[in-house]
Amino acid sequence: MPRLIGFKKKKIAVFISGTGSNFKNLIKYSLKKNSKFEICLVVSSRSKAKGLNYAEKYNIKKKVISYLNIKKAEKNIINELKKNKIDLICLAGYMKILSKNFIKNFKGKIVNIHPSLLPKYKGLNTYQRALDNNEKFSGCTIHYVNSKLDSGKIILQKKVKILKNDTSDKLAKRILKQEHLLYPKALNKVLINS
Repeated sequence: MPRLIGFKKKKIAVFISGTGSNFKNLIKYSLKKNSKFEICLVVSSRSKAKGLNYAEKYNIKKKVISYLNIKKAEKNIINELKKNKIDLICLAGYMKILSKNFIKNFKGKIVNIHPSLLPKYKGLNTYQRALDNNEKFSGCTIHYVNSKLDSGKIILQKKVKILKNDTSDKLAKRILKQEHLLYPKALNKVLINS
């Protein structure tokens, strides 16, 4: 692939609610020479989210948003994103559903990672539901966010074979490994075309 002369890294905000393993993985990737992005902001819906430790470690600006009032919460996030000139929002285990109004403000600039082969198994408990239905494969999907849950245009997917003795936890671990490989690839794909 030709090197992009004068390509300025795009500014990304990552939204988390938990351990932040995808966030950590994206940070590490963003520090590589051929990365198309830098992470300038992390937004968390929980003050005790473990992923915030990575923001400290890598000196990334962090913002914890209280969701007691959704309108106020989203207004605060929008202000923060604009202030930091964010080009793209990456949801990485963010356990809040963004309002239609918020999505409209950033149309085509929000991506999400989901632990299933969409359109199958939108929402929660994806691993167990795939096992309960005797699926041969599960996997992960990176997609654009629109106003319908887990329904935006698919950017990339990765299949993971379901093994005979799989439990929800075993399958989750194997899918997470693939998520870590897929998310940076998807972002480079999105950003090179933006």
